[in-house]
Amino acid sequence: MIQGVVVLILAAVVVATNFITACDASKEAFKTATLLKTLSVNALITGELGVGKKSLASYILPDAPVLDASKFEELLVALESSNEIIITNLEKSPNVKRMFDIININDVRVIATGKGSFYNKEIDDFFSVKFHIPPLQDRPEDVQLLVERFTSEASLLFGSYEEFNIKNFIPDLSKNSNSLRRQVMIDFLLQDIKDIELMGIIENYISDKLGSNSDYKNFLYLYEVPLIRAGIAQFKSQLKLSDKLGLNRNTLRKKIADNKQYLQS
Repeated sequence: MIQGVVVLILAAVVVATNFITACDASKEAFKTATLLKTLSVNALITGELGVGKKSLASYILPDAPVLDASKFEELLVALESSNEIIITNLEKSPNVKRMFDIININDVRVIATGKGSFYNKEIDDFFSVKFHIPPLQDRPEDVQLLVERFTSEASLLFGSYEEFNIKNFIPDLSKNSNSLRRQVMIDFLLQDIKDIELMGIIENYISDKLGSNSDYKNFLYLYEVPLIRAGIAQFKSQLKLSDKLGLNRNTLRKKIADNKQYLQS
C-alpha cells in the first residue's frame, strides 16, 4: 500500500506552488508582478525550474491559457483566439520570429517564462519588462515557509496530523520547490514507517535488479550507508560509532571508503 502512495506522490510533485514572499528578492518579484497586473505590457520572468515563475505569471494573468513554447503548432492556434496568453519555456520555441509576428498581428498580451541562462536579441527587444526570480538556495526564508506549506499538504493528503520531524531534515533544493515538495511528502510519509514496510520498499527496489554473482555485496550499501550516516550524525566520531556498531575501527574506515560516493558531505 505504502509503495503505491509513494508513486502517487512522485506523480504529483510537479504541481506548482503558490508564490512565497518571505525574503526581499521574492517580495520584489511579487511587487513587480502586482504592478504588471495593472499594465498592458509584455513581460518575461526568468529563473530556474521550480522557483515560482508560472505562479507569478498566472497571478498577473489569472484567466489566460498557459502554453509551452515547445508545443509550437498548439501555441500558434491559441494565439489566433486569445487576447492574452502565458508562454512557458520560452527558450524552447523553434521559431521565435514567427511567434512574435503572430502575437503582434493579433495584438496578444504575453507573459512568458524561461530559464535564466538563455539570451536572444529578438526576445530581449520584444519584452518591455524582464525580471529574474532567484533560486531557493538564495531564499532561505521562503524555504522555511514552503516546508510548512508542504507539510500541511502532506498532512491533509495522508490524513495524518503528526508533527513533521525536521531534526535531521536537510532541504533538497536541487529543483527548487519541485524537489523540496517531493522530499517533504516522502519524508512525512516515511517518518513513522514500520520496519516491515521499509523492507518491502527495499525488496521492491532490488527485485528486478538481481542477477549477478555478487548481488549481496552490490546491494549491501543500502543498509550500510544509512547506518553509517545516521551514526556519524549522532555520535560525531568514527571511534564512538565503531564501538556502538561493534566493528573494528579499520573495518568501519574501509566501509566508509567503499561508500565514499554516498558519504561525502
